[in-house]
Amino acid sequence: MAGDLSNAPNPLALENQVCFALVVASRTVLAHYRPILEPMGLTHPQYLVMLALWEHRRLSVKELSGLLQLDPGTLSPLLKRLEAADLIRRERDLRDERLLAVTVTPAGQALREQAEKIPATIMERLGMSLEELQDLHRTLTQVITAASTQPT
Repeated sequence: MAGDLSNAPNPLALENQVCFALVVASRTVLAHYRPILEPMGLTHPQYLVMLALWEHRRLSVKELSGLLQLDPGTLSPLLKRLEAADLIRRERDLRDERLLAVTVTPAGQALREQAEKIPATIMERLGMSLEELQDLHRTLTQVITAASTQPT
């Protein structure tokens, strides 16, 4: 569903670009996570890995890669650092030796308690209501779906 941009003041103006708004929003929001995650010893990508594992308990690297929409080559160094910090464990899957299973260690599980405060803290720092953030999430999910179904 392409719209007519001919009536727009300047369709190439930087401030009119969806890609620019997405990049700036992402960078700005992630900057709010940094001071919350640093004391926990996590980067934002590592936090996303932990969120997936706290939810699913045990995932193969392939499953984790799919959930996070990260290439396994990008995911591997994140997992190595989390394992070195004793937050996760990687081991061969007993049912299929070809698969590498990832689980949360007791130290990683203990970190979950601290992490439970993060969503409310972010909401407060952004000055947005839960409803506003849920609406934004729905819209971004629609953008992701639309972009994913179109050829690149």
